[in-house]
Formats: sequence, structure tokens, C-alpha cells
Amino acid sequence: MSKLESNNKNIAQNKKARHDYEILETYEAGLVLHGTEVKSLREGRANLKDSYAAVHNDEVWLYGVHISPYSHGNINNHAPERDRKLLLHRKEIRKLIGKTKETGLTLVPLQLYFNKGKVKVQLALARGKKEYDIRAAISKRESD
Repeated sequence: MSKLESNNKNIAQNKKARHDYEILETYEAGLVLHGTEVKSLREGRANLKDSYAAVHNDEVWLYGVHISPYSHGNINNHAPERDRKLLLHRKEIRKLIGKTKETGLTLVPLQLYFNKGKVKVQLALARGKKEYDIRAAISKRESD
């Protein structure tokens, strides 16, 4: 195991995204989180199903990610499905603004993981697959 792999701990994956979308580019982004959210993520209690990202007011936001309330939390626990701001370089944000304005392109989170103690999300610029594309991919995979 390399040094790079030992620092990364996978929290959650969006397996359906690779099935439903054609991945064009990937980005690594940080997340703005509350303390109880980080503690809950250390317990591995997150779900990326039906989540997506979008650009609003020159900021990238992550929607629909469910982070369960911290098990040892109190009344000040976080809301499980609140919108979370993503941290990217301004140059990357400008590039994403241009790309997402194209028809059919969207931002989809692929996985949540820890990198050197910080929570990161792997974000993909993707194009939705048509039903016949999905069927063709399945038949090709089964024939191999």
C-alpha cells in the first residue's frame, strides 16, 4: 500500500452515478461542515444517493447529501440534509460555470473520503446516459 493510499479513507460512494452518467472530468473539492457532521462522517454515516452539485452566485453547493446526526450529539446537532458549500479554486469554479451551462452536463458527487484528516468530495462533470446506452453497457459487461 502506498503512502498516498494510506492517507485516504473512503466514507461513502455513489455507485449509481457511474451507472447513470458518463463521467467526463473529475475534481476534488473540500466541504464546509459543522463539527458534528465530521464526527458522524468518521463513523461512516453518510449517503450520496440522489445528491448533486450546482453553481449559484459563483459558489458551488452540494445538495441532497444525507449525513446522519451524530450519535453522541445533543440538541445542537446538524440538519441531516442541509445544503453544503464546496471549496474549489476560483479558476475551477469559472470552468464549471461554463461547462454546466452546456446542455446535458451536470455535477455529480462520486465519493466522500478523508484526505489527511480533511473531508473531501470527488465531484464529476457528467452527461446523463440514455436508456439504450445503459442497456448497451450492461450487455457489453456481461459478454466479457
